[in-house]
Amino acid sequence: MRVESGSDEDGEPPADSAIDAIRPLATLPVFFKLQDRTAVVAGGGDGAAWKAELLAAAGARVGVYARETGPRMREIAGRRDTIRIVPRRWASDDLRGAALAILETEDDAEARAFRAAARAAGVAVNVVDRPEFCDFSFASLVNRSPLVVAISTDGAAPVFAQAIRARIEALLPASFAQWSEAAREWRRRLGPLGLEFRQRRSFWERFADLALGSGGRAPQSSDFEALTAAQAESEAPARGQVILVGAGPGDPELLTLKAVRALQSADVVLYDRLAPPAVLELARREARRIDVGKRGPGRSIGQDEISKMLVDLAREGKTVVRLKGGDPGVFGRAHEEVEAARAAGVRCTIIPGVTAALAAGAALGISLSDPARRIQFVTARDADGALPEGLEWRALVDPDATTAVYMGVGTLPGLVARLLAEGLDPKTPAALMENVGLPEARRRVGPIARLPEIVAAEPPVGPCLLLYGRALAGVEAHAP
Repeated sequence: MRVESGSDEDGEPPADSAIDAIRPLATLPVFFKLQDRTAVVAGGGDGAAWKAELLAAAGARVGVYARETGPRMREIAGRRDTIRIVPRRWASDDLRGAALAILETEDDAEARAFRAAARAAGVAVNVVDRPEFCDFSFASLVNRSPLVVAISTDGAAPVFAQAIRARIEALLPASFAQWSEAAREWRRRLGPLGLEFRQRRSFWERFADLALGSGGRAPQSSDFEALTAAQAESEAPARGQVILVGAGPGDPELLTLKAVRALQSADVVLYDRLAPPAVLELARREARRIDVGKRGPGRSIGQDEISKMLVDLAREGKTVVRLKGGDPGVFGRAHEEVEAARAAGVRCTIIPGVTAALAAGAALGISLSDPARRIQFVTARDADGALPEGLEWRALVDPDATTAVYMGVGTLPGLVARLLAEGLDPKTPAALMENVGLPEARRRVGPIARLPEIVAAEPPVGPCLLLYGRALAGVEAHAP
């Protein structure tokens, strides 16, 4: 999934080095201006009536050509003076000068003739529910005009598109129409302030946070003053920031809304191999992406260099997102990057993510805290790739705890041997979870004593997490 951004709403022209190739589109999504333009609708049934009303709502002057019209069409024309019914069959001359032409028919010959006449007149054509004759299609709409969301499946699954529309309808309060109108007015008021691109973008990011957090209330005039005051307070020459964003276990649907907004505001995104591509694709198209390549004991770029890169980019005035798998605060070395930013006087914030242990528990369909009385997280690898010294073995063999072991594949045999030597029951249920949250997720399940043997027989290639404890009793090896 990719969220594309254009350059006509306080965006900036794309830079070739910053953009991945746009994936193929079944259709080009556009928003077409029809105010005071002519549109032709041929047919008088309910399908034609819906199209005529939609065109009129967009400001078009609609000519409806039909020998007979149904009650729906007559009712719509009666309350919209921009819809004119002409009680005859359409003619080629009717299409001249039209912006769009719509036909409702079951007759293939008429559809072909209408399409040919429309194209001869240089007019884009749509035949209702006949995609093979269409130059364009109508999307399923969420209307908070001037905020309009259009959903299309290119005719493949209209009911699916309607279901998605219903989901989005529930997410967008009716007041968003008023916030969009306010944005139109406030854009004019921002003009005389002479703000630079980055300052304008910062204002609209604050606006979006305020609107999304409004709880459904309408905007007030005092909101503009509050936003501009906050903008003035935060102004500093070329002031950037660092945002550590938890990418979760891999499924982009597990991202927080705040994480998505951070990715959409980023000038630069630093990511490693634990940040899945589906999450990275949510970043603003114009954002520069830098692969810092950390994974396991091998690193393309050292931690000190990554921290320096974050600081240097932020000092250039950029919003820098450091995208981390799982949660940044759980064995993600976030403290080193936070300390480097703060020592340099760079503002640094953390947006939490779903850590792998919680995602693994959900994937297994279990509660990590039942029947356990404690959940504990531990790493089984130190900076040199060895089993860490000083682990609290008494806690790690507690039968009343559920234990999540991060980065434990390389040291698994030694870890299990030590756990058994310290008194852990060899029959303790355990699971090694690979690629948690991704379609290629796999699990290796068995008693803790046999797990190294099970894993050796089928070595994992993706990031893994080990879970063990009585909470895993009954977990099946091959369950979905």
